[in-house]
Amino acid sequence: MAVKNKSAVKAHKQSEDRRLRNKMAKSKVRTCVKLFVDAVQAKDKTLADERFKLFVKTIDTVSRKGIIKKATAARKKSRLNKLFNSMAAAQ
Repeated sequence: MAVKNKSAVKAHKQSEDRRLRNKMAKSKVRTCVKLFVDAVQAKDKTLADERFKLFVKTIDTVSRKGIIKKATAARKKSRLNKLFNSMAAAQ
């Protein structure tokens, strides 16, 4: 019977831990986006501003850690900022 390679087992465990950590971070970004969009749809400018700041902080952290690419983070921030500005202009 074959013996499992210890380094392969360890590498698998590490990759699984990283996968779950990355999944959690991406989920947090999606949650922040959802909360921000809900605030914009409710036309609550102060809440939307607060949630946008939280979103920017979260996505910058995730981007810095390499979980998502820098350009992807910039694109998402730009689109949500555009949404926020359109809501502010409409009021």
